[in-house]
Amino acid sequence: MILLGFITRPPHRFLSLLCPGLRIPRPSVPCAQPRPRAMAVSSSSCELPLVAVCQVTSTPDKQQNFKTCAELVREAARLGACLAFLPEAFDFIARDPAETLRLSEPLGGRLLEEYTRLARECGLWLSLGGFHERGQDWEQTQKIYNCHVLLNSKGAVVATYRKTHLCDVEIPGQGPMCESNSTMPGPSLESPVSTPAGKVGLAVCYDMRFPELSLALAQAGAEILTYPSAFGSVTGPAHWEVLLRARAIETQCYVVAAAQCGRHHEKRASYGHSMVVDPWGTVVARCSEGPGLCLARIDLSYLRQLRQHLPVFQHRRSDLYGNLGHPLS
Repeated sequence: MILLGFITRPPHRFLSLLCPGLRIPRPSVPCAQPRPRAMAVSSSSCELPLVAVCQVTSTPDKQQNFKTCAELVREAARLGACLAFLPEAFDFIARDPAETLRLSEPLGGRLLEEYTRLARECGLWLSLGGFHERGQDWEQTQKIYNCHVLLNSKGAVVATYRKTHLCDVEIPGQGPMCESNSTMPGPSLESPVSTPAGKVGLAVCYDMRFPELSLALAQAGAEILTYPSAFGSVTGPAHWEVLLRARAIETQCYVVAAAQCGRHHEKRASYGHSMVVDPWGTVVARCSEGPGLCLARIDLSYLRQLRQHLPVFQHRRSDLYGNLGHPLS
């Protein structure tokens, strides 16, 4: 059973004072405990697109992982979401690089076919946050890509972004991570994609530490940045929310971050705390502990008003420090 709950945050009083006349939405904030009686929203709020952020605990069992994700996606569709976001490694989290390579598939493999059917069945878009992809160079490299796949409601692949920043780090207390042992870095960014919720810019996990990427996506027209992730138990409490809110504030975009949570196997655990951040930097939806989903409405008129009142992109001084995050061609 999927558990949901709703809370309501107060309006941004400071922003109302700073920018008189700016309409501030009163977001409903779902989290993952317990099941709600009803969602109290105004009629105008109901007209805004609804997105679902799914939080899971992937294991090396690909079929069980699919069943878990499919249950969440079907619940998101039942609740009226137009787009559901799944985290990095939604397909599986292996015990070691050799198992990762063995379990990986090409984009045309069986697992993506199942998600294609799921998108068609539910009639919603799917952000598949980090698929272990055997690319066209698999035979030569014997390495994979960490591929963010976007499916439309007909199940067609409309965009793929291969993670460009690989996580090769050694954090005391968290254990070493060397993604490049099994993964190739992607060669390029993907232009933002028009979806029923807005223009979505694709990234993956560790990419959030590089503001140049988010600035490039924002300058290319992104209204929603998405960071599907599997943050660790040390970096999660320290950096997760801070980085996501910073990316939202500096780009004036919504930020959607679907996360892995809990213990995947004896060698790895993830922080969780999936969330949605609005362009003012407020967390408007957040998952509780454990697998589940949260929902948020995307208000693009609010985003445009904020950008009008606080036109930071017009004030950038590229003559002094260059163009951080060159616009995509």
